[in-house]
Amino acid sequence: MNRSPLAIGTLVAALLASVAAFAQAPSPKEPQPPSSYYPAPPPQQAPSIQQGASTSGLSSPLPANVPKIERTEITSDAEAQLFTDARRIVWGRHAKIKGAKPGDVTVTKQGAVWMVKGRIDSVAPGTEGDWAAIDGVVERIAPGVVQIRGEVAFRVAKVEKGTPCKVGGLLNFKRSGKSQVWRLAEGDNPCDGAREGFDLVYEKPTEKKPVPAQAKKS
Repeated sequence: MNRSPLAIGTLVAALLASVAAFAQAPSPKEPQPPSSYYPAPPPQQAPSIQQGASTSGLSSPLPANVPKIERTEITSDAEAQLFTDARRIVWGRHAKIKGAKPGDVTVTKQGAVWMVKGRIDSVAPGTEGDWAAIDGVVERIAPGVVQIRGEVAFRVAKVEKGTPCKVGGLLNFKRSGKSQVWRLAEGDNPCDGAREGFDLVYEKPTEKKPVPAQAKKS
């Protein structure tokens, strides 16, 4: 059957249009590229947030300051009685040098609180100018131990160019058996690591004998 040229041209145009449409359609195996605004375009303005609270007034689980000692805890009256007469300081670093002498320490009571203060100035040859000192509050007295909250300082000319080196906090002075010496357990010098051997020593108080009355002359 013969077709007119017009009909043939229309058929060709329709076929070309179908081929072009098929070429432009995306392949079912190739996903469409994501949009630059996926899943949504950005907002014109960021959302507002609430201002955080100030941290200046917050409390801490750790105390800012060491609580004040209102009363010295005594669990051994015998130890307390003995420690009342601690009168001397012996400093092990220089104690064996000929000419060394002990220092003085005083145990006092302010109401229910016991206080300790003392100092030893070394006079042994070659150690002049060295000293050690203690200053603190007795927190607890128990059998064989006296706990003092305070500090002990050591000044040694050849250590840190003579700058005092200190140990502080809760200091434990321990005594064993029938000894009359309480030795600082934390007695290592923090500057050079030397064992200082800082001792508080009991000294028996001298008994004052009564002066005999003189016989009256007749």
